[in-house]
Order: sequence, then C-alpha cells, then structure tokens
Amino acid sequence: MKQTLRFLLAILILWQVSIFTASAQEPAKPVASMTLEDGDSLVFLGDSITHQCLYTQYVEDYLYTRFPAKRFQIHNAGVGGARAWDALQRFDKDVAAFKPKYVTILLGMNDGEYQPFNREVFDTYQEDMSLLLEKLDGIGTTSILMTPTMFDSQAPNIRERTRQPEILEEYNSVMAYFGTWLREVATDEGRGFVDMWSPLNNITLEERKKEAGFTLIRDGIHPDSPGQVVMATAIINDMRMPKAVSTIRILTGGKKPTATATGGELSDLLQEGDTLTFTWTAKSLPWVVPEEAQLGAELTRLGHRYSREAVEIHGLAPGRYELSIDGTVVGEYSHAQLGRHIELQSNSKTPQYQQALKIAEANKERNQGPVRGLRNQWSQFQRYARIKRQAEANPDNEDLAKQLAEWSKWIEGMDERVAELIAQARTMEDKIFEINKPHARKYVLRKVK
Repeated sequence: MKQTLRFLLAILILWQVSIFTASAQEPAKPVASMTLEDGDSLVFLGDSITHQCLYTQYVEDYLYTRFPAKRFQIHNAGVGGARAWDALQRFDKDVAAFKPKYVTILLGMNDGEYQPFNREVFDTYQEDMSLLLEKLDGIGTTSILMTPTMFDSQAPNIRERTRQPEILEEYNSVMAYFGTWLREVATDEGRGFVDMWSPLNNITLEERKKEAGFTLIRDGIHPDSPGQVVMATAIINDMRMPKAVSTIRILTGGKKPTATATGGELSDLLQEGDTLTFTWTAKSLPWVVPEEAQLGAELTRLGHRYSREAVEIHGLAPGRYELSIDGTVVGEYSHAQLGRHIELQSNSKTPQYQQALKIAEANKERNQGPVRGLRNQWSQFQRYARIKRQAEANPDNEDLAKQLAEWSKWIEGMDERVAELIAQARTMEDKIFEINKPHARKYVLRKVK
C-alpha cells in the first residue's frame, strides 16, 4: 500500500513539474525582420501569382539596388495552379536544393477551391501547409507565411464569368480566413508573417471611392503589375527591411558650409557665392520599378516610404535654385523647399534613377526569359505529379497509366533543362551586377532667380 502511495505521489509531482515547465516556457517570438547577408539564399514559394514573376521581380529590384555589394541567391518557386500539396511534390529539388535562409510562402488561392468556406477543404489546406512547414523546419530554413492575396469579386473579368453568385460574394472572405489562420500559426510557432490581403483590399476600397470600377486585379485572381508592387512593398514593410536610401543635410551661411549625411559619403563641399557644389557617393540606389508598375509605386508611396533620397540645405539666400547632377538639370527649387528638404528618389531625371531603371529593365528581361521558362518546366512537372497520384489511386485505369508513361518520358530530361535555365538566369544576373554599383555623383546647386 505504501509503495502504491509513493508511486502515485511521484506521478503527481512529475505532473506538477510538467505543468510548471510548460507554463514557464516563453511563447514563441514571431520573426521580426528578414536579414540577408552576402551569399544567403531566398526562395519565393507559391502558386500562379508567384509564377507571374512580378512581385518577386520587384523585390529582386529592391535587393539589387539596396545591397549592391552583396550577392544573394534568389529563386522563384511558383507554379500556376499550385496548392500546398503540389509544393510538397517538388520540395526537394525546387526548394531544399537551394539551401534557403528564408522561404516565403504564398499558397491558398487554389487550395480554397473557389467556393464558399468548406471545412473539409480547409482541413486539407491546414494538413498540407503544416506538413510543408515541418519540411522547411527540417532543412533549417526560416519560413515566412504570407496571406493569400485579394479575390476581387468586382473585377470585370470575374463578373463576365459564369460563377455562382455566392462565390463572388464570399471567396475574398475565405481568403481572409485562410490568412488569419496563417497569422495565428506564425504567432504560435514563431514564424515570419506578411499581410498581402489587407494592403490590396485597403487600396482598392480607397480608390473605389474615387472611381467605382477601379481594380488592381483585372481577372479577379492575379494582381496586375501595380498590384504586385503592393505585394512587394508588403514584404519590405512587414519584414522590416531597410527603407531610406540616403539623407544629406548641408548648412550654409557661415565661413564655409558644413554637412552631415547618412547612406553614403559626401566630399568636396564648396560654396562660391550663390553656387554650392559637392560630390556624393551613395551606398545604394533608389528602388525603381518598370513603367507598367508605376501606378503601384504611386499608390504605395514606394519612393517616400521605402527608397527616400533626401537633400536638405539650410541658410541659402532667398530665391530659386537649379540643381544639376553630373551636368543634368534635375529640378528647380525655392530656398524654402530646400530648407525643408527635397526628395530625389522618384525624379526620373537623376542619373541614379536612370541607373536603377536600367537594372529594373534588365531584371524584367531576366524574369520574362529564363526565370519564366524555369517555372514553366515545373508547371509541367506538376501535371506529371498529379497524374501520377491519380494513376496510383486508380491502378486499373488504362488511360491514366498511358498518360503517366508519356509524362514519365518527359520528366527524364527535366533536370538538364532546369539546370540550363538556371544557368541562363545567373548569366543575366551577372550583367545586372555589372551595372548596379553606385557612382560618385557631382551635385551643383546654383541660384537662378
């Protein structure tokens, strides 16, 4: 009897200790920022919205211009139509092989099956996403969960389709539900989180107060270039990546001008009468996106919020001043404007803007070429994987067996094709790194009125 009591007492003590230990554990801390060092790898895992090679391209543009001295390995792993299950099928070669430090995950639009909320459908999404996160943990990467994007039920192309009214009314809410679950997972498990859904919806709502037919997603599902800029800025914002490019502050009016600056090195500062000159060598370039994406830059205030190049000059004599950089006149400003500060990041006349635009255009060509071609290869693999699953579930189906045999022959040469496209993309990226280094720029401020 005494032995039994001692045993029960021991069990009670162990139970109390376990409760105390569990309660004493600190909650998981969500990933606050994304910090990339030279040589680090970043993978964008997703569906057709990632396969579009747009928000990924714009984030690349940011990285090329903000960290010109660092070389990252950036890999787009998006496939049109993909669900979480599909991502698992290509995980080893399309994700793990790149040894990523970070993997962003944009999945859910297809997993919801374009219907009102269905518990069974959501349970499948939860199960497959949880397994995907386990596999990411297994390779030691930091996963960054991103909410599904907005489903625009008011988009003209959606309205023209023969979809059930309840889908139009409810599917955006389904995506919000999926995203809310992802936020809880990120909070509970200490993962990164990016809210894609809210910025797209908020901007659309505000713009529709001005123009009822406004949309960033003409087909209701895939954001156009401006909408993809909204997505790119969400990543930069929520992952707390560096925002300002540079700040130059100059004080004139004394025996000689003085300056303080961040984001670069200022030298050769000289004032002769009403003319001020200096040389500025920045550490980075402004974040510039291609012309077709400019609306997105305007709607998000991309330049001011994520790429600020400020020049502030005090003590100038009243009047108007002309600013030139490397001999190109970039603008005329009053002494009051210069005293408050001017911003140059979105001024297309500056040499640094033009340099950044060349980078964006070169990267656009890279993404439209080998990167898109690479994603198309994996799209075909996805068809193979789905047919294989169907054939295994229906072993007596001769048609499926025949299809699987044909696709198996196609898969045989895929590794070589993928390797060639990756090599082509890297060759084009080498050229980007030949043009993305900031140069010393000569600034001349001259009084004209």
